[in-house]
Amino acid sequence: METAKEHGLNVYKYLTYLFEHLPNVEFLMKPKLLEDFLPWAKKVQEHCKGI
Repeated sequence: METAKEHGLNVYKYLTYLFEHLPNVEFLMKPKLLEDFLPWAKKVQEHCKGI
């Protein structure tokens, strides 16, 4: 969460985004997909930026 804050994300929005999207990702088969959910990922920034 501290890393999310450092990247200017709203922590609540970020957690909500993760809980809504991660269950649909087959990251066990393709762990590289998890990179799309890191705080600095472009899509995460677009959805979770701000207070």
